[in-house]
Amino acid sequence: MTDNLELSPKSCWEIYGDEASLAAMDELAGRYIDFLSTCKTERETIDYVVERLRTAGYTTNFGHDLVYRVFKGKTIFIARKGKRSLSQGLRLVGAHADTPRVDLKQRPLYEACGVGQAKTHYYGGIRKHQWFSRPLALHGVIVRQDGEVKKVNIGEDPGDPVFAIADLLPHLAQNQAKQVLSEAFEAEKMNIILGHRPVEVENGEEGESKDAPKEKIKRRVLELLNAKYDIREEDLYSAELQAVPAGPARLVGLDGAIIGGYGQDDRICCFAALEALLTGDTPEFTQTVLLWDKEEIGSEGSTGAKSRFFEYCVEDLIQAWAPAARFSDVMLNTKAVSADVHGALDPDYQDLHEKLNSATIGYGPCFCKFTGHRGKYEANDAHPEYVGWLRGVLNTAGVPWQMAELGRVDLGGGGTVAMYLAAYGMDIIDFGPPILAMHSPFELSSKADLYATVKAYTAFMQA
Repeated sequence: MTDNLELSPKSCWEIYGDEASLAAMDELAGRYIDFLSTCKTERETIDYVVERLRTAGYTTNFGHDLVYRVFKGKTIFIARKGKRSLSQGLRLVGAHADTPRVDLKQRPLYEACGVGQAKTHYYGGIRKHQWFSRPLALHGVIVRQDGEVKKVNIGEDPGDPVFAIADLLPHLAQNQAKQVLSEAFEAEKMNIILGHRPVEVENGEEGESKDAPKEKIKRRVLELLNAKYDIREEDLYSAELQAVPAGPARLVGLDGAIIGGYGQDDRICCFAALEALLTGDTPEFTQTVLLWDKEEIGSEGSTGAKSRFFEYCVEDLIQAWAPAARFSDVMLNTKAVSADVHGALDPDYQDLHEKLNSATIGYGPCFCKFTGHRGKYEANDAHPEYVGWLRGVLNTAGVPWQMAELGRVDLGGGGTVAMYLAAYGMDIIDFGPPILAMHSPFELSSKADLYATVKAYTAFMQA
């Protein structure tokens, strides 16, 4: 009788339970935690990637074999020349560096009730109540009219102040408690506390000067910003300031087997893709990694996956490496993964998942054949021939993996960059580690899944 007719998946801990693998897993997790703690915006993520690439010998000159190109500081194209012609296609891993957050509005500053505040507009799919009454840091850039860029990072150093959105006290929240969650927390009331002490005003014999500012707390906030960054209030019109959870990523649990931190959707895939790219000998096929912006708001804009940036980079790569190759041949022969995380089976909300087709934390990266909504609307829906090929690649490499969809039919769903790359005719599927508490200020991933994901991306790019 034939054995192993049924699926019998093993966890990453069973497969990578030897002493050497566990030591390598801990070392990788330590570097990932440092990365998560430092890179809380897309710009900071791209800066980190560029530094690693330069250390590894990559250049912006497409005449070389190891190249990269940054656009607007928010998206990056990376290529490592393979032995085969570009006309035979690429091995492409595409991820996104943006994360749900709370942005400051362009004219944010005001004061009310003895408090200086900043108006905000949330970005991406957040659950608004999770952002109240928690320490926040401000990250981003302020661009003056002369073009000088001021980088902002306040709230991460132990000596820094932090910021907060005050929640309503329970004594006055009886009516709020009766509302549905989507309506109980108003976006226009997610205003960040920036200060409290008013500016000092010199008084004359007849009292306060007529030139004294009306909003003294706001004025002091502006004076502090001017002293630190040499900016005026008008400079905030050309600023990109993000409120993100303050503090470092941490190990979670008595065994330290889980990694907790902000922005793991999708920076865990950014990190894993970079690690895989910088591993191994010269590949058979040209390896490319793309990190995009704007995925959390539909991949729009010049730095999102809907832009032509990827096309322009490949066209320049063809001109430099294989002038006789046709763009269409390169695209049609490319094999790609949309490196994005997946919602893990939540132990407290198992009823929202269809367990037979759900991802379990600790069992390796997850294939999602289709995302989209309801009847697979706006889904890529990968071809079975490609799924079969990928299964063979990972099984041959001994890498654990799982297959799942996001939630029960008609209850779950979501979007990724996969369908925008599929438009070129390439084979592509969503593939990344499962995450608990996705889109929250403190997401949870398995240390073992991170290790397996790097192994998986490495095997894919070397195949």
